[in-house]
Amino acid sequence: MADPMQRLLFTTPSVHIYAIPPLTSTRGFNAGPWTAPPKPTAQQIFTARMRIFELSNHDTLTVTIKLEDPKSGELFAASPYTSEAVVQPALDSSRFFAVRVVGEGGMKATLGLGFEDRSDAFDFGIALREARKVLGWEKPKAEMASDVLRDFSLKEGEKIHIQVGGKGRREQGGDGERKVERDEGKALFSIAPPPAAAAPSGGFSQQGSGDVASGKSAAELGFDDGEFGEFQ
Repeated sequence: MADPMQRLLFTTPSVHIYAIPPLTSTRGFNAGPWTAPPKPTAQQIFTARMRIFELSNHDTLTVTIKLEDPKSGELFAASPYTSEAVVQPALDSSRFFAVRVVGEGGMKATLGLGFEDRSDAFDFGIALREARKVLGWEKPKAEMASDVLRDFSLKEGEKIHIQVGGKGRREQGGDGERKVERDEGKALFSIAPPPAAAAPSGGFSQQGSGDVASGKSAAELGFDDGEFGEFQ
């Protein structure tokens, strides 16, 4: 029997771990309040090393996210990547995630992850996408394209009939011959031309929408990213 094979998909020496409040919205997690001064809603537990492993054991393929002590390498918590719901990106930041982990004794919890560098967060997302592919959750692009291809070729015996208008023809009526003119450019249907643009009345004004146009800063709008900078 072949020995289990392990492949490292992602590693980073520093990711901040938070004990976050329960989810209160069906939309997802907002990470802004986690680090919002002066009263953040989340408590930072510690800074961990993260590694994502793909393990192939005979006919079984698994992917696990591991949070470890950066100095000793001791495992703090593991997150078996069994569905896309295990890792949920924050709605208001590309550097924060909510991850469901399993601790000692099988206890489960949802922790917040915060990357200081956007590139690390981006690489983390790429590693998860690769994991979904090897687990068979996502189809390759070529296979997805083949699913939508359709056969528009003519079958044997099929014909295409095209109706072309004549420039002019004559019809025989009861009171003699009369000519019916037809325009060659007339289609089977027509589209009315767009209405003419109104004349300018001495200038125009462009109004912005939302608080961005009002000149408020990101911090005044509540999008403060704590110690790591602005969200998004």
